[in-house]
Amino acid sequence: MKSISKKLPDLGYLNLDRAKTVLYQLTPAQLVEAALLREEGVLAETGALAIDTGEFTGRSPKDRFIVDDAITRDIVWWGEVNIKFDSNKFDTLLQKVTDHLSERAIFVRDSSACANEKYHIDIRVITETAYQNLFVHHLFRRPEVVNPASIPEWTVIAAPGFKADPAIDGTRQPNFSILNFSKKIVLIGGTGYTGEIKKGIFSVLNFVLPHQKKVLSMHCSANTGIKGDTAIFFGLSGTGKTTLSADPERSLIGDDEHGWSDYTIFNFEGGCYAKCADLTPEKEPQIFNAIKFGALLENINFIKGTREVNFCNIDKTENTRVAYPMYYVDNAVMSSLGSSPKNIFFLTADAFGVLPPISKLSDAQAMYYFISGYTAKVAGTETGIIEPKTTFSACFGEAFLPLHPVTYARLLGSKLKEHDVNVWLINTGWTGGPYGVGKRMKLKYTRAMITAAINGEIDHAHYQEHPVFNLQMPVSCPNVPDNILNPRSTWADKDSYDEKANNLALAFIKNFEQYATQSNLEIINAGPNVTISI
Repeated sequence: MKSISKKLPDLGYLNLDRAKTVLYQLTPAQLVEAALLREEGVLAETGALAIDTGEFTGRSPKDRFIVDDAITRDIVWWGEVNIKFDSNKFDTLLQKVTDHLSERAIFVRDSSACANEKYHIDIRVITETAYQNLFVHHLFRRPEVVNPASIPEWTVIAAPGFKADPAIDGTRQPNFSILNFSKKIVLIGGTGYTGEIKKGIFSVLNFVLPHQKKVLSMHCSANTGIKGDTAIFFGLSGTGKTTLSADPERSLIGDDEHGWSDYTIFNFEGGCYAKCADLTPEKEPQIFNAIKFGALLENINFIKGTREVNFCNIDKTENTRVAYPMYYVDNAVMSSLGSSPKNIFFLTADAFGVLPPISKLSDAQAMYYFISGYTAKVAGTETGIIEPKTTFSACFGEAFLPLHPVTYARLLGSKLKEHDVNVWLINTGWTGGPYGVGKRMKLKYTRAMITAAINGEIDHAHYQEHPVFNLQMPVSCPNVPDNILNPRSTWADKDSYDEKANNLALAFIKNFEQYATQSNLEIINAGPNVTISI
């Protein structure tokens, strides 16, 4: 592996001639070899590279910053999600990071994002470790031809070995992820968690595409049928987004990040970054079969005395992951493009057992529930959670939104009207009672409901309205028992259901108060109402 620093341009902030070794555009096999030689990880029984990301096994949202400058000052949705960072302190910190990297071997990769060539951006990623560079090979798009002398549009610099001094550098902790839209740099330090790289560029696209291109950027999966019909799936962790979009009868466009331009859905990425907790070949054959040589496993545990992965062991973190390129997926759409969607599914795992398993939304309701981004966490998913907890994440991806959530919702609303799209709210959570009393909705029923919606089999069904959430619930659906379609009918204690429904409605209303001033009355009135009795 020969250093090629002389072929790469001096980008001003990083003089690559100073680096001991610059390893450019290595193949996955070379990166695996380098990672093993550098003792960054080991090979699992399947041939996948298994590494630990160190102190951080997930993103650190409170340590994500955006440089406050002329481009961002009056546009970014500042607050707890988007924290201001001083531009002068960024310049100083950037110099410190690049000085740190200049003293060691570094890995450089040219990549891109966005399958639609009209919107794609070229990205150069500079990493301190081989495994981070392998991740970039998988998750970003891989150009057929690269030119090391070219100047990229965006640069990502990831230096897990560098620790900031918060008192001097302006960070909260030694770790940080900072977006600079003027210099077009994502600067990451103090953390080896690869998701910071992926979500840094996703945040960039969530600013650039809606604000400058009027393209809706989305945290969703997408698939397409043999007739070319596209379906997209929004949902927070644990709602079944990956599982339900991985339909053997349909082809996968992408599993996490997409854009919606005039008449096209396009994947931002070139691969998948899937959770591994409790993974089995029966539940997730697509993911399970992708864990082979070249794939990157993060923070997993082995069965003692072997190199066989114990997917049930989450002692290190519940957020065990595997990264692999899209060409590891048998039924992937290699162009990563699809037509405008015919159906959109908002997935929620309602642990209170209140929401219907499937309901149809008006355009205004779609905007309301999109802005709300609701699910519920249950005991065991996070430390300290002992009973169901409501979780709202605007647009099903609040942590990655540089703009106000209503900006994305308005774009969604205009596209729904333009393309005549069906929007469905799917409860993959509990029925017959809340968590601990009721049961989780059977996956086969959820799949049947989604299939019926995609095939148009319930477009003209008879519907009844939920009196609290105003949702249109079909009274029948092929291959689904009629008695589970109205959630209240599944509860033995109807008064208890009414109380839970009102409590959840109040939580929605309280959460939406922060968005009311930016929303119109049609959106606000599309939310739930609280009743005395049902």
